[in-house]
Amino acid sequence: MEFQILRDMEILFGLAVFTVVLLRRLMFPSIIGFLATGILAGPSALGLIKNTHQVEQMAEIGVVLLLFTIGIEFSLKELMRIKHLVFWGGGMQVGVTIAIVAALAFAFGIPPSQATFFGFLVALSSTAILMKLLMDKGEMDAPHGKVALGILIFQDLCVVPLMLFTPFLAGAGNGWTGILLVSLKAVAVVVVAHFGSRFLVPWIFEQVVKSRSRELFILTIIFIGFGTAWLTAQVGLSLALGAFIAGLAISESEYSHQALGDIIPFRDAFMSLFFISVGMLLDLSVLVRQPVLVASLVLTILVVKFLVTGGAAMALGIPARVGIVTALALAQIGEFSFILSQTGMQYGLLSKDMYQVFLAASVATMALTPLCLKVGAPVASYLVGVLPTPLTRGRGVLRGKEKKLSLTDHVIVVGYGVNGRNLSRVLKVQKIPHVVIETNPFTVSTEKNKGTRIMFGDATRPEVLTHSAVERARSIVIAISDAAASRRVVALARQMSPTIHIIVRTRYIAEMEPLYKLGANEVVPEEFETSIEIFSRVLRNFLIPQDQIDQCVGEIRRGSYDMFRTMSRRHSHAVGIAGYLSGAEIATFRVKKGAPIEGESLRQGTLRTRSGATLLVIKRGDEVTPNPDPVWVLQEGDIVLLLGTPEQLAAASRLFEAPAVEGGPVAPPPADSSRHDTNNRRDQ
Repeated sequence: MEFQILRDMEILFGLAVFTVVLLRRLMFPSIIGFLATGILAGPSALGLIKNTHQVEQMAEIGVVLLLFTIGIEFSLKELMRIKHLVFWGGGMQVGVTIAIVAALAFAFGIPPSQATFFGFLVALSSTAILMKLLMDKGEMDAPHGKVALGILIFQDLCVVPLMLFTPFLAGAGNGWTGILLVSLKAVAVVVVAHFGSRFLVPWIFEQVVKSRSRELFILTIIFIGFGTAWLTAQVGLSLALGAFIAGLAISESEYSHQALGDIIPFRDAFMSLFFISVGMLLDLSVLVRQPVLVASLVLTILVVKFLVTGGAAMALGIPARVGIVTALALAQIGEFSFILSQTGMQYGLLSKDMYQVFLAASVATMALTPLCLKVGAPVASYLVGVLPTPLTRGRGVLRGKEKKLSLTDHVIVVGYGVNGRNLSRVLKVQKIPHVVIETNPFTVSTEKNKGTRIMFGDATRPEVLTHSAVERARSIVIAISDAAASRRVVALARQMSPTIHIIVRTRYIAEMEPLYKLGANEVVPEEFETSIEIFSRVLRNFLIPQDQIDQCVGEIRRGSYDMFRTMSRRHSHAVGIAGYLSGAEIATFRVKKGAPIEGESLRQGTLRTRSGATLLVIKRGDEVTPNPDPVWVLQEGDIVLLLGTPEQLAAASRLFEAPAVEGGPVAPPPADSSRHDTNNRRDQ
């Protein structure tokens, strides 16, 4: 029929919109919706699509684009940064999974070649599903997110070798001679791609960019990606390998980010067709005829992948809690396994019945992924509580080498990401004693060699906090991206040290309430603070004076932090005077040389008269004087603690700065002043 493919696409995309919207409301990822769309439209259900071959051909374009974008996103620098997680963690996970699954299959009488191929299928996890779920939950930077990313990178790298090796399992190759020939071809293609990425691809893009045509730029990207994939197929390699190599060639150019942004919409559209086509191939009758077999296979896949992935993470020295959450997250079958299974069918490694059973089990494991992530933290907490401590605190070369800390009145920094690293650097400059707790053993080893006081461990474990002398610490800063772990650390720290000052960095405002309830003194939501930083920079760009910017910031904080103050007071165990200072702030300022306040005695009242702020404390050298006498004369270098409204503190800040030289540059805002909303903190 004329325009048959157009009608089929309209049916599929229309049904996909309805199905995905419905399943998204039930908290299922979009990929599950696409699989369900294929099942409904396929011959085993409604039978809306008659010619599935055309859909499968378009789905192959989605596979090529997926590998193409993976190649573009692939960064050798990122790979080297987490190389231990990638090569050791990923290598153990893939290798041991293949071995165990092959052994189990062989024990049930399946030939070794088929058994090994089954191991190939089970070893891979879903990059598309897991990365999307972790990004939605804001856990990409969490410890389990980083471990999962490292293992997934290795799995993605293994896809092409596994596809190349599949024909030889079926005896379709020429033995070791064939493997050597294919390897030489692959090396030749990689070498050509390498030199092409250095010389040819940049030159092509340079000529295209000069035309200032976005359409031409997009066509060039598609030409390079599809052309390389076609050439590799012509020499006996796979389309997938060619697409990945083309992506690598573009990733080394300065146009990679623009190329990725332009190609992603095409990839997403065609990848949806790939998952729809997989769903169309699923025969629902297999669930009726062999429900026990499918259920047993699903359970076996989940258990094997959970044990192997968790064991691989713990073997690297990762604490058990992180390893367990990672293992549950990676327990599903991946999208590349579908591609690999179709290759296995071509070479007779999978029969149609086997393929249907595998397909049903795979779709089930994918559908269970959101649930696995949701129960990951509770399951990890339970298992860590019942397993022996030596197994849960992290194993490896770093275990048992930590010396008992003798610090007092120090700061404990939990997490050595961007926030933790910056805080540690500032504390070191200010000579404030502190210790860092980090779950990545390789980061710990590297930073120790640099002289950082850092210890390996999971801060949700009481023995780790005990080792960091939490009972003698002045404050603890929790700077990790794992919301569930942050709540456990807050509760544990408050239980072990009732007087410690707890500051927590969180991603969203919605996470503040439970943290305050568990005993946090201050919660800093990135969602809110980022908005303040953005509008401050916008105002500076329009040359708005700094005092007006400070006034705007004060008004925003005073309005928005009302909710935060309510949370803090409602759950505070020691609100103290802060509860009576609604709308007030406390700030510290240093007396600069030539400042209007320098040489002034407190008796003269200049500070109070010109700003309205109240002086609480003066620090001169190592001497700290609270509620100083009126005879005090302020000198250069004195640090004072003031109390006042945002407007009063903004006016006071000008009294501590040296006047700008006439005709010279305008003095920047005071760099060494700090301000705290007293109603977003708690007095000890």
